[in-house]
Amino acid sequence: MESTEPGPSEPLRARESWAKAEAPASAAAEPGPSEPLRARESWAKAEAPASAAAEPGPSEPLRARDSWAKAEAPASAAAEPGPSEPLRARESWAEAEAPASAAADVPPGLRIRPLSEAADLSGALALSVSAHWNQNEADWRDMLALGQGWGIDAPSPQGQGVLAASTVVLPYGPDFAWVSMVLVLPEYRRLGFASLLLRHALAMLKAQGRSAVLDATPAGYAVYRQEGFADTWGFARYRRDALQAGALRPAVQPRPRPLTEGDWVRIAALDAPAFGADRLPLLRRLAARQPRAALVLEDGGGLAGYVLAREGREATQIGPLVARDEAAAFELLEAALATVPGPVYVDLLDGRPGLLSQLQALGFVLQRPFTRMVHGRKKAPGDPGALMLVAGPELG
Repeated sequence: MESTEPGPSEPLRARESWAKAEAPASAAAEPGPSEPLRARESWAKAEAPASAAAEPGPSEPLRARDSWAKAEAPASAAAEPGPSEPLRARESWAEAEAPASAAADVPPGLRIRPLSEAADLSGALALSVSAHWNQNEADWRDMLALGQGWGIDAPSPQGQGVLAASTVVLPYGPDFAWVSMVLVLPEYRRLGFASLLLRHALAMLKAQGRSAVLDATPAGYAVYRQEGFADTWGFARYRRDALQAGALRPAVQPRPRPLTEGDWVRIAALDAPAFGADRLPLLRRLAARQPRAALVLEDGGGLAGYVLAREGREATQIGPLVARDEAAAFELLEAALATVPGPVYVDLLDGRPGLLSQLQALGFVLQRPFTRMVHGRKKAPGDPGALMLVAGPELG
């Protein structure tokens, strides 16, 4: 089913102000979604950030996004695919050679190699830390178990090899895969490593007959455009530092309930049309990581929605959240938030005004926007009408 693009939650004039802006000095400086226009316009005067933590919105003109590409942010943004491939198919990724066209782009002395959970977890985590991204060791384990990563090694000051750059591809069925974790250590940026890894991944996917999908930060947006990616729709990340006393409504009745094994068939039936593919292996892993926040909502004998969460290096990420409407989504979100007292990230789709105002009332502030982009297809997979919170740009 072709995706219907959710509308932006910002007034058009506010969105257009991004086109003039250079990235702010830090993500923390970003105003909330309901800020007056004068607050939005203050972005235009800010200087570009030192990392990808502050990134422009998905509907920006190309010239605005290009300005982000000059910032000292990671060479591109993360977007990660899900795990629906059989194990034997996944193992073939590690053994596959890049098409000759991709291999020809690699300069002499550099080698793009597969990443392994056994050998590369510490190096991969160092890449996330250097970019101030939220992935922890469990995230990298999940991604490398469900997909395939590649990296480029470079000499360290001590003369030993160091993982200088990475990318990950998560296949979601036979039609498309998620591209993410395009990261480069600060001392090795501007050397073309990100573009080399991205082209390598795209060549592999093309050879397999798969299109590519990712969620781009403004820092990576221009890189992806140059490689042929096209915009579809957008979402934005919001952060709450801590649960505020009395912020959540007293529960009148425990409507959302813990997810059980018997719910997975109905979850798959709700999730696959919205996301565009079966991603149950990923969802099961997320449910196991934060079981108290793995909740479902029933109404009239049917499944009205579900929510999952996972712990991160800087904050707990709540999502995905898929629900038939915003009212059901907020019930699930409130119940999940009650299980997480500390910092929380949520990645909310544009065009969700009710949820947006409720998030702000709970103390969430805008951190940065993302753009869902596609390569080799015209539309993003699925129909995002029921998508409220994405799983994160690394997972989709």
